[in-house]
Amino acid sequence: MPDARAVRIGTVNISSGRSAAGSVLAPAALGAAVAVLDADVLAVQEVDAGQPRSSGADQAAAVADGLDAADWRGAATLTGTPDPFRSWSPAHPALRGPDDGQAGPVYGIALISRLPVLEWSVLGLGAGRARLPMKAPDPRTGGLRWWWIPDEPRIAVAARLEHLTVVATHLSFAPHTSVRQLLRLRRWMATLPGPTVLAGDLNLPGGVPARLLRATPLVRAASFPAADPRVQLDHLLAVGNGLSARDGRAQELAVGDHRALRVTVSPT
Repeated sequence: MPDARAVRIGTVNISSGRSAAGSVLAPAALGAAVAVLDADVLAVQEVDAGQPRSSGADQAAAVADGLDAADWRGAATLTGTPDPFRSWSPAHPALRGPDDGQAGPVYGIALISRLPVLEWSVLGLGAGRARLPMKAPDPRTGGLRWWWIPDEPRIAVAARLEHLTVVATHLSFAPHTSVRQLLRLRRWMATLPGPTVLAGDLNLPGGVPARLLRATPLVRAASFPAADPRVQLDHLLAVGNGLSARDGRAQELAVGDHRALRVTVSPT
C-alpha cells in the first residue's frame, strides 16, 4: 500500500535558467525542464527574478508552475545582477511568495512546495571575502576573458510541513566560508521541528557535509558538471532521526550545469 506520508524531495541548481548550450530558457520551458523530477518539494539555486539577462522572468514562479505547486518562497541574496564588478547590493534576508508580486532585478534561491506549508522561515548566512576565477564573456567586448568573481551573500529557507522540515540553501564556493555557513545552519536546524532534510548546492564534496552535520546522505552520486559529473556538490541530507529513504538518484535536466537530485522520504 502506498505511504500517504511519503514526500519526494529534490534539489537543482538552474544556473539562472540556462540550458547546456548556454541559452536562457523561457518560463514555460524552464517549468517543463524541472517537471520531470515530479518533486513534492524542490530546492532551487541560482534563481533570477526581474533580471534583464533572463528577460525579466520570475523563475521561482515558473518552476512552481512546472511542478503544479501551490506554494513557494524566493529568497534574494542580492539586488542587481551578479557580475565581476560587484555592482550589486546585498539583499536583506526576507521571503517573497506568490502573493507578493515580482521584485527585481534580484537573484538568490527558492523553495517550492506542492504540499501545505505550516510555517516558513529564513536565515541569512553572510558572505566570504574570497573571489572565484571564472572564464566568461566581457560585457563590453563580448570576448571571453578570466574574471575574479566576488562571493555573494548566502541564505537558507525552511518550510515546515506536517511530518518534516525541508531547508534549502546554496553555500559559498570558498570551502572555509561554506564550512562556517554549514555549521551555522546546523545550529539553526537544531531549533527547527524535526526530522529535517537539508537540500541544496553546498559547494562541498562527497561525504564532507554529512560528516560536519552528523547527517545521513540520502543520495550518493556525482552531480557536477552535469554532462560528465565528477564530484558531488549537491546534497540531500537527513539531519536527525525519524526518516526512511528510497529511490535516491541524480538526474541530468534540460536546465542548469549541475545534475538534479531526488529522493522519496517517509517518517518512521
